[in-house]
Amino acid sequence: MSGGVKWGLIGASTIAREWMIGAIRATGGDVVSVMSTDAERGRAYAAENGIAQSVTDVADLVSDPDVDAVYISTTNELHRDQTLAVVKAGKHVLCEKPLALTVEDARLMVQAAKGAGVVMGTNHHLRNAASHHAMREAIAAGRIGKPLSARVFHAVYLPAHLQGWRLDKPQAGGGVILDITVHDADTLRFVLNDDPVEAIALGQSGGMSKAGLEDAVMGALRFKSGVIAQFHDGFTTKYAETGFEVHGTDGSLIGRNVMTQQPIGHVFLRNRDGETELPLHHHNLYETALAAFHAAIEGRGKPSATGEDGVWSLATGLAVVKSAATGEAAKIVPGL
Repeated sequence: MSGGVKWGLIGASTIAREWMIGAIRATGGDVVSVMSTDAERGRAYAAENGIAQSVTDVADLVSDPDVDAVYISTTNELHRDQTLAVVKAGKHVLCEKPLALTVEDARLMVQAAKGAGVVMGTNHHLRNAASHHAMREAIAAGRIGKPLSARVFHAVYLPAHLQGWRLDKPQAGGGVILDITVHDADTLRFVLNDDPVEAIALGQSGGMSKAGLEDAVMGALRFKSGVIAQFHDGFTTKYAETGFEVHGTDGSLIGRNVMTQQPIGHVFLRNRDGETELPLHHHNLYETALAAFHAAIEGRGKPSATGEDGVWSLATGLAVVKSAATGEAAKIVPGL
């Protein structure tokens, strides 16, 4: 089916316009319908992006026989019910992170997709980056010995056109942790091939967020293997670069400008012999995700980030939220 997967969009979103519509089409699919509760916005969005149909109700989109799969990019509190409607209709679903606002709801979504026999994925794009694949492979090959620690710098400046619900709607799952820290968690799990068990964090309101939401956070995760990982995420950081490092007994991997939607960045291996840049074959991260999703629909492999991966990142993000609120370490329990 990869030559003709027909997609519906729930949410006339910026990320769909900037990245996902193009990735769907580049990997052999097509977007045939978009749902927005604002009819005028939906019609304009469809016209601007070459989509044949716009609807205002989830039921109309998921009941469309021309729709094979659905991409959900609405605000976070809507993901659960929309995903359940999609899988009940027998459609495959790729949902934005975080999957839901509670781990229990995220697990319910995953279980419903399994029960319906449809493919479910979480749109964690960073694990598709050439840089992170190279780091994962280097660690698996023993090039830095036993991993001991990691550092993630993912503090950015939230552009003006995105400074909406993420900053002023806690009921929608706003704040930097459920927006960015969940990406750190997923990328760390992927690169280290390890699962986090505990989080400790400090949140900050640096003047951009409202309603008590954090717009920056620093903290650390402990993994099953004993690796400890430091992270810094923010919406308020105008001039920093992003990075991802893993340090082991015999070497270090240094990723620069790698926590980004763009297919860019460099990875350096440092050990007793000096510093070597690893060869990277950069590619569009979202096209990689869509190619894997289309293959999974055909029964070949699985999405690059599964529903279960989304449960893990959400559980980690919620533990960070809890720790930042209480000042105490919080256990990470996905319950899978």
